[in-house]
Amino acid sequence: MGRGPLAGPVVAGAVILPKDCDILYINDSKKLTAVKREELYDEIMEKAVAAGIGMVSPQRIDEINILQATYEAMREAISKLEPAPDILLNDAVTIPEVTIPQVPIIKGDAKSISIG
Repeated sequence: MGRGPLAGPVVAGAVILPKDCDILYINDSKKLTAVKREELYDEIMEKAVAAGIGMVSPQRIDEINILQATYEAMREAISKLEPAPDILLNDAVTIPEVTIPQVPIIKGDAKSISIG
């Protein structure tokens, strides 16, 4: 049993939304159709204060493993946020080697629009 880059690179996104932001249907992107994800992407990017995307190649995944590659993609996405956030709300994880305070929230994507 193992995990690896079967489907290509690992990609992570980070976004800062305004405090009063309201976007319908954001909870778990895995439950959305591809069309709905695209529609929400446009709305999120329109309303976002900042957004960052991190991507790690299949070759790099093979070098460091899928978990470490996921963390690397997350760190890259976070590093692209300008302004930098004061705190990170994460979906059930604490990302290693990140100096910004983090709050891991179990099933966070269903509980917070900022994690969705």
